Amino acid sequence: MKFGAGFTSKLREFLYGMFGYETAQQALELRSAMETMFMLVTFGDMVGVPIMPPYYALRLLPHAAGFLPSWKRRVLRERSLGDDHEHHLHGV
Repeated sequence: MKFGAGFTSKLREFLYGMFGYETAQQALELRSAMETMFMLVTFGDMVGVPIMPPYYALRLLPHAAGFLPSWKRRVLRERSLGDDHEHHLHGV
């Protein structure tokens, strides 16, 4: 009896869901937080936080121009106290 390619792909997806999905999600959350901090330090004067001299920010502006609208929307969004983290149910 020969297993098809569909079975191995389903098995691979199942194992990824069991062992790798949570790690991948945490890595994405960490990357997002680091990008937000970098953008805040570099272009904080756009939202009222002058941290870095504008000369260096202007030199980095062409490289970060695509990220600015979504970053400004993410930083200036109203939040409540519990919005900082997803409530993961570890071990349940």
